[in-house]
Amino acid sequence: MLNRHGGAFQCRLRCAACVMFAHAPLLHSARASSTGEQAMSSPKDGKTGRPHLRRDNQKWLFDWVIKETGKVFHFQPDGRGRLPRNVRNHDMISKHMGLSGRRLERMAEAEAAAGHPETAMELYFNAALNYFDAQHTVFETNDEKRFLHGGLIRCYDKVREHAPYQIERVQIPWNGTFVSGNLHLAPGAGPKPVVFYVPGCDQSKEAWPNPHCNQALLRGLHVFSFDGPGQGECNLRGVRLTADNYEQAASAAIDYLLTRPEIDPKKIGVFALSFGSHWGMRIAATDHRIAAIAAPWASYVDKYFLLNEESPRYKQLFAYLTQSNSEEEIDALVAGMNMEGRMGEIRCPTLLVSGEYDPRAPLDEVYRLFDQITAPAELWVCPDQHHTTSLTLAPRNQVWEGDINSFVCDWLRDRFNGLPVKYPGQVLYLDANGAGPNSQAVTLKRRWFD
Repeated sequence: MLNRHGGAFQCRLRCAACVMFAHAPLLHSARASSTGEQAMSSPKDGKTGRPHLRRDNQKWLFDWVIKETGKVFHFQPDGRGRLPRNVRNHDMISKHMGLSGRRLERMAEAEAAAGHPETAMELYFNAALNYFDAQHTVFETNDEKRFLHGGLIRCYDKVREHAPYQIERVQIPWNGTFVSGNLHLAPGAGPKPVVFYVPGCDQSKEAWPNPHCNQALLRGLHVFSFDGPGQGECNLRGVRLTADNYEQAASAAIDYLLTRPEIDPKKIGVFALSFGSHWGMRIAATDHRIAAIAAPWASYVDKYFLLNEESPRYKQLFAYLTQSNSEEEIDALVAGMNMEGRMGEIRCPTLLVSGEYDPRAPLDEVYRLFDQITAPAELWVCPDQHHTTSLTLAPRNQVWEGDINSFVCDWLRDRFNGLPVKYPGQVLYLDANGAGPNSQAVTLKRRWFD
């Protein structure tokens, strides 16, 4: 959306135009069929964004794992995932997570009407997350996808309305379309640093920060949460993910942020989580206006491990994100999603965080790429952990989850304040019995037996 001067339109709280935009039918991919949407009935009826894949023959086992664990990926940690017990295969997720979102949304409406804005905001945020989980399992832009994503946007609009600080929904012109973001503004006068949040391939801009516990805001930092190609609103607009367009779109978003007087132009830090770590590293290698980057939960290694050895969910997802017609097209496109020869182009301080046994990022591969970084960089390795690492070893189903967010915000703030990286070129092996990465007694080694 453009303002009358041709620039980006910023959405503030109860903007009627934004509400109309959020609830209007969003565009199909340019490749979508003009004859309407039809369920795929056989391998002969392949369609754009949903080709038949060799890994689809694992569906029976994948469905059983979903029923037993409540997870669609990251099966290694103990405990059940967020999926309710009545979800017994992948196809049921969108309906039952959508119903959960609808119930929470109704409760939020009742609490708002009762004069309980704090409870309403919490419920609206949780409803948004349920709609987000529901829509993300639909790998085609159909009526169900639009319904569920519309619920996500509608509930997050209410989060903005009830939030204790200002959150703007921003639409930024790019490449003949728009990319989107949520700009969380820390209170107080004068320009402040901003954390540019790059979500994972199965996240959207609404996932972080939680307005009830905004770790960046508590440190006096703004947050810009981004929906780039392959995420959230871009998917609904039919913006196809390619090997290099994410960093191009991110640079357009940085152009916009530099026009905002609230933001210190020399203090833009990237927080790139999970598959976002791949995009974040490419942003840092391409756009040298970045002051620092923190990239936990490694995904910048060869994508073979993610698409062929991890959950079948990922190759199905990337078929949709790239709008590929065949498995061969997916493989060719994803082959270009790498950091080979690019790590040395990063000039800003860099933090990497990886689990010792992350199945999608073997540690030897992480070390190989880490050693190519010439900028001041350190790598934190979490022993005996997998992809979604925790520095405190707290279960991720606790109310206060995601402790990595706090450590990352501290690390970025230290860089904004001019503090040098403590252990440039070093690997910090964070023993379970240790005191964390900022302890004076932290262990510097690469292998458990060193």
